[in-house]
Formats: sequence, C-alpha cells, structure tokens
Amino acid sequence: MDEKKYRVMVVEDEEVLSEAIKKKLEKSGMIPVTSASGKDAIELLTNTPDTKPDLIWLDYHLKDMDGLSFMAELKKHNTLENIPVIVVSNSAANDKVEAMLALGAKQYLLKAEHRLDELVETIKKLIQEEKQ
Repeated sequence: MDEKKYRVMVVEDEEVLSEAIKKKLEKSGMIPVTSASGKDAIELLTNTPDTKPDLIWLDYHLKDMDGLSFMAELKKHNTLENIPVIVVSNSAANDKVEAMLALGAKQYLLKAEHRLDELVETIKKLIQEEKQ
C-alpha cells in the first residue's frame, strides 16, 4: 500500500532557498507548492481549495507581509485556519515567537540551527501527528 503523499505549501521569497526546499520535499516523497509572497499564497489557498496543503512552511519575513500578517489573513478563512503552520526564519525574538504561536503556528524554527534534512523530517512528523 502506498504511503499518502503530503502536500506542503512553501511560502518563501528567497528564490534559491525556495527551490532547495522544493527539491528536498520532493526527494522526501512530498508534494511541494511554492509561493514567493504571502498575498499570492493566500490567493492560491482560497482559489484552489481542492489542493489544500497538509502543512504550510512559512518564512516570517516576506517582501509583502510578515508572519503575523500572514497568520491573520489565514485565520480570516474558516477553510484555512486549521492548516498547520511551521515558521522557519532567520530571526526569533521571544515576542515574535510567542505572537506566532499564539496565532496558531505549530512550531517556530531558526534556519541557522537546522539542516534542511532535519526541517523536512520535522515537517513530516508534524503532519503525521496532525493526521492522528
């Protein structure tokens, strides 16, 4: 029996990093959907409900909005508000982390502290926990 392929939306505006994440997710048997901006990600999520991801990988600092704004937009849509979000960022001030977790982010991880392989495994485990 085939293992279900998890769909992960990657919201990352750094193109090289986004491509590396996409390739790593594909190699791990997941289906990546990428977006370079928060606005585009929200539009994609609201306009294609049949392709709702199992998890959102969110960079906190995007060119068009920050993670708090993205989470607030996500929460406006009752069909999207329960999608697990993992924030992967270059900075993690305590107040920022606490605010993101209060808005529903499942985890907040620093890019510099984790290899891409570790992040992908963390994502896979989190999705599996959410599905139970």
